[in-house]
Amino acid sequence: MATKQAISNIKLGAFVLAGFAFLILLLFMLGRNQNLFGNTYILKASFDNVQGLLAGNNVRYSGIQVGTVKKIKIINDTLIEVTMNIENRMSAVIKKNAIVSIGTEGFVGNKVVNIIPSRQPGNLAVEGDILQSRKTIDTDKMLQTLSKTNDDVAAIAEGLIATVERINNSSALWALLDDSSLPRNVRLSIENIKLATVKARHTVEDLATIVEGIKEGKGSVGAVLKDTLYAQNLGDAILKIKSAGNKIDSIAADINEVVLEIKQEVKSGKGPVNALLKDSAIMIKLNTSLDNIQKGTDGFNQSMEALKHNFLLRGYFRKLERKRAKEQY
Repeated sequence: MATKQAISNIKLGAFVLAGFAFLILLLFMLGRNQNLFGNTYILKASFDNVQGLLAGNNVRYSGIQVGTVKKIKIINDTLIEVTMNIENRMSAVIKKNAIVSIGTEGFVGNKVVNIIPSRQPGNLAVEGDILQSRKTIDTDKMLQTLSKTNDDVAAIAEGLIATVERINNSSALWALLDDSSLPRNVRLSIENIKLATVKARHTVEDLATIVEGIKEGKGSVGAVLKDTLYAQNLGDAILKIKSAGNKIDSIAADINEVVLEIKQEVKSGKGPVNALLKDSAIMIKLNTSLDNIQKGTDGFNQSMEALKHNFLLRGYFRKLERKRAKEQY
């Protein structure tokens, strides 16, 4: 009798323990959102880093809870496959071109899988499809970046503090700022700059006026540059002067020949020249004629000298002198 009672107690204890174990397992599975009592289908995604994602973590579609992570499998050293249990009601919503990423619940909470719908048209995802994944921000790297940024900000703050201290301790700077005459000097400098600018503007305007007048043919320079008739007349005058110069050279050569002949006749005591030189009356007339010729020659030389100094013909005579100088050498 006692043996049967003991066996019954053992069976009862085992049944109670099994019930507790089942209850604990059931609560655990419900707490992990394993969708034990709902119809689901499988979708997959591949990542190079799951960033601490665990089986049982939530899967969300546009922020709505739609399933859980079923399994995480390492394919190779650079690829990890995540298998997700998705509620059947989402089979009419999730498309093949949806994007999968890994996020965090809050700033430092559990990891979650986010399914982001695509705005482009596409076919609906079916059982076993592998959705495209997107690399997410690594929280650790972000914290490291924030830490480095914090250090940089601290260094900048220290530099600013040191700069402010140097400014506060600079007696020369404060003396310059306290100088009451500094604003007046600055104003005077600005006024001088303004005056110089005004004068420069007036000078430019005057030059522009002069250039414009030359373009319109005003003044002697404008007339030379613009008046074609004036330029033609000037060219004709230069040609005439050149022709006269050539004739004068020819006359001078003839005169030289005549003088040589006269010298020869005087030396030989023959010819009309010798007679003229011995006849005093002829000599007086001849001297008078020579005086007249000399006066005429002087007048002509004065006229030629005046032409040489004329601003219109000065360049021509200078060129002629340089040409003669080159011919002599």
